[in-house]
Amino acid sequence: MSKHYDADVIVIGSGALGSNAATTLARKGKSVIILEAGEKIPRWKIVENFRNSPKKANYNSPYPNQPWAHHSYDEQYIENTGSFDFRPGMLKLVGGTTWHWASACWRYLPNDMKLKTLYGVGRDWPMEYSELEPWYVKAELAMGVCGSDTDDQSGQGGSAFPPRSQPYPMEPEGETYLFQRLKSRISPAGYHFIHEPNARATRPYDGRPACSGNNNCMPVCPIGSMYSGDKHAQHAEDAGAQLMTDATAWKLEKGADGNIVAVHVRSSKGEDKRLTAKYFIVAAHGLETPKLLLISDVANSSDQVGRNLMDHTGMGLQFLADEPVWPGRGAVQQGGIFNFRDGDFRKKHAAIKHAISNNVPNMNIAQRLIADGVLGHELDKQIRHQAARWVDISTVFEILPHASNTVRPSTTRKDALGIPMLTVNYEVDDYVKAAKAVVDADYKKFVSLMGGTVIEDNTGWQNRDHLMGTVIMGDNAKDSVVNHECRSWDHSNLFLATTGVIPASGVINPTLTGVALSIRAAEIIDREI
Repeated sequence: MSKHYDADVIVIGSGALGSNAATTLARKGKSVIILEAGEKIPRWKIVENFRNSPKKANYNSPYPNQPWAHHSYDEQYIENTGSFDFRPGMLKLVGGTTWHWASACWRYLPNDMKLKTLYGVGRDWPMEYSELEPWYVKAELAMGVCGSDTDDQSGQGGSAFPPRSQPYPMEPEGETYLFQRLKSRISPAGYHFIHEPNARATRPYDGRPACSGNNNCMPVCPIGSMYSGDKHAQHAEDAGAQLMTDATAWKLEKGADGNIVAVHVRSSKGEDKRLTAKYFIVAAHGLETPKLLLISDVANSSDQVGRNLMDHTGMGLQFLADEPVWPGRGAVQQGGIFNFRDGDFRKKHAAIKHAISNNVPNMNIAQRLIADGVLGHELDKQIRHQAARWVDISTVFEILPHASNTVRPSTTRKDALGIPMLTVNYEVDDYVKAAKAVVDADYKKFVSLMGGTVIEDNTGWQNRDHLMGTVIMGDNAKDSVVNHECRSWDHSNLFLATTGVIPASGVINPTLTGVALSIRAAEIIDREI
């Protein structure tokens, strides 16, 4: 008699990575259950929540924060024990944190994947760029990425790079006036401005309308032009997958043969279920995935689960240019400066990316002016003047994996279901600190070239919401959690669909890479079932 399973595959997490894996499997005729701790909420409701929220600068504010499904800005969710206040903006609902990302869809460079070999620091990936490239194509098609097929994304000012087997699905959007003016005045000094590939529709795509420039990508695209993971959660359901909300996975059960046989799920009412499957994909984010594995005492023969936490820790600068540059038109982010993305300098200090933020600055400016006692007609005048000239640079650094940068289940805090919350220990290392002088010099040059007046030199270390390393990928079971397939070394039927597998951070947003790896893992599972 054949063994009965609740599903061929259970996917834990309905964000962009989990939902793309689930869609891939469901479309191939596999029975799939998707577990989501949070709720399923329509876009109009999130937009309404944002309009009614008094916390416009808090991008988590329009989203639910339930006692059993906390978002990461809840003070109880993360207890920090290191000197850095690690508090990324993660969400728990159908679609995950891509509801409020800026939709950057960069590929890693071939050299990013050979950091140890080429530069003697960090770790190498257990695969070459060429091995991942076909799945980058599939991820770009799934997410509807627009981009420039002519940019040298290494920042060296050469021909198109990295290599591509197919063009971007959509052409890039037009350059904002802010981007044009900065590029015109700063590029002659040798700075290479690169268009940011992003998952915004520049024409109707997969049921999404073309971007109309609402400039509200964070916290929510009001029309759904920007890709978010709920799109593939729906695709998965349409293909036959079962989506279970209010379903927190709190324990993976290991069988006598060493494989995972079941996941234990708890609802907000305290109801428990045991669900079985042939394969399991954990697609929670880079903090929740290692927490689940540690609570379950699985996949950790290497003692690397919950270690090597990386987050592109960054700095920032805001200044007023000597001419109107009109930020706040179009997407909140369009590209940046990549002079220090790759090169021999990486032997000594972190790679660097300067992004140009294009958010409407009025609220920030008004708060500063009011704090300085500016009121009445003069306040209106100054808001108009400064908002037109506002330049906001957001810088990120390459982070190395350190076993001492950890995420662990809390021993002192539990959520409403009795499940431990999180304890994080995170420090910024000397590799990053050595790059600060380069950034300081760049900032000084940017201000000079734009005839600027510095408003705030935000050079303290900042969160960047890019979670990597915590279930690290490698070619040796002794020092990594998963292999190049994202398959657990310890359990052949357990795959991890999370950016937490990434072993070398580079300076680019990891979501596209995570989706590519997730689709690849799903296709491997499909062949094996």
